[in-house]
Amino acid sequence: MGDPKGFLKIGRKPPPKRRVEDRVQDYRHVHEHLTEDELRNQAARCMDCGVPFCNIGCPLGNLVPDWNDLVYQSDWRRAIDRLHATNNFPEFTGLLCPAPCEPACVLTINDDPVTIKEIELSIIDRAFDEGWVAPKPPPPEKRTGKKVAVVGSGCAGLAAAQQLNWAGHSVVVFEKDDLVGGLLRYGIPDYKIEKWVIDRRIALMEEEGIEFRTNAHVGHDPSTEELKRDYDAIILAVGALAGRDLDVSGRDLGGIHLAMEYLTQQNRRVAGLPVNEPEITAKDKKVIILGGGDTSADCLGNAHREGAESVQTLTHGPKPPENPDRSTWPDWPFILHTHAPHEKGGEREWNVGVTGFFGENGHVKQMHAVETERSPEGETNYLEGTEFEIETDLVLLAIGFEGPVRDKLLEDLNLGYNERGAIRAEDDFGTSEPGIFVAGDAKRGASLIVWAIAEGRKAARQADIYLAGRSLLSSVGDTGLG
Repeated sequence: MGDPKGFLKIGRKPPPKRRVEDRVQDYRHVHEHLTEDELRNQAARCMDCGVPFCNIGCPLGNLVPDWNDLVYQSDWRRAIDRLHATNNFPEFTGLLCPAPCEPACVLTINDDPVTIKEIELSIIDRAFDEGWVAPKPPPPEKRTGKKVAVVGSGCAGLAAAQQLNWAGHSVVVFEKDDLVGGLLRYGIPDYKIEKWVIDRRIALMEEEGIEFRTNAHVGHDPSTEELKRDYDAIILAVGALAGRDLDVSGRDLGGIHLAMEYLTQQNRRVAGLPVNEPEITAKDKKVIILGGGDTSADCLGNAHREGAESVQTLTHGPKPPENPDRSTWPDWPFILHTHAPHEKGGEREWNVGVTGFFGENGHVKQMHAVETERSPEGETNYLEGTEFEIETDLVLLAIGFEGPVRDKLLEDLNLGYNERGAIRAEDDFGTSEPGIFVAGDAKRGASLIVWAIAEGRKAARQADIYLAGRSLLSSVGDTGLG
């Protein structure tokens, strides 16, 4: 490494955030960049640790020490080459990934980890600014004559499409919504990823020869049989957007919605797109958000920006510890995550169970709740005599997902489901139907964007072997052809 003792002399410096008072007034990105000198210092903290556990912590196997050292040397051109070697879309992961590589950093054993995520984002931003990110179309003589349909345009579908296109196959991506991007587009708020970032990457992929078809609800138009007839292989990257619901009295009252219903509408409003369903808005409402994960935080950030009267985030489990247990290294620690939206305010409570809802004139007015306790076996128990009520106008259910939406396509294919409700895979990314592969959340259940990209790459390699008998694609270590 450039400075083998950098980690002894330099402390971790996370990227600065815009003032809370400013950022809740708009949907621009929350964080700002470190200066180039600050980035070089942060990169200098990367140790010559022998075994880089950050590579192992990253599902993509990102070559973190390599590009950290290149940033320290101010060799940004080579840094983006090393970053793109394993990651098709570092601008997505740099903005959105919770960075499992960081708790796996060897420094985490007794110090704060390297700011890997911020360095990654700075590399790709610099590369776009300098014009180093350009379309990479396969030579015409390498076109195989094989056609591949990718169903779903989230991270897994986009990664699979790009890999298979580079292998020389003709790729069409089908998206049921009116714009490409899947969860990136209509699930994640703009203050986490502004949508021009997605559009920029899609434009490059179109230049590379990938075709995108929107408003294409496969199973209906085109039909499942048409898809199987017209394509030599199919990649199912349909996500896991079937939201987990509550089976309690009063659930059918107005004003109680799955989180994705609200997030999709808000993303469309921010983009200036029409919303065709009955409006869900937090403006001037007493909002309750059930659930404590990323989706819950996304709802919270939107509610703040809409001008909710009050917001309470409630979860049935216990409050996680605020400091990590370093003995769990290199595994991801169980720790309280305070996201940017929590800095704006709102109540945050744990050990709350829901027993029902009460309403007037068909609309929710009150949530009935009870205190809970987690047993040593991990079961959530309701505590008698602790019942209470909370006034509310809007309840958002951000309590997880149950797997892919079981639409006509999946009914027609009848591939089966695993214990998580995801599509059953066989032989890694294959299915019971030859030539049909599955990747991302559709295969593993709701997970991280970095996992979706990794699975899209691996599914593409397996599909390439099916189509061509062998593959020069690598699932990790080489984004293009080996």
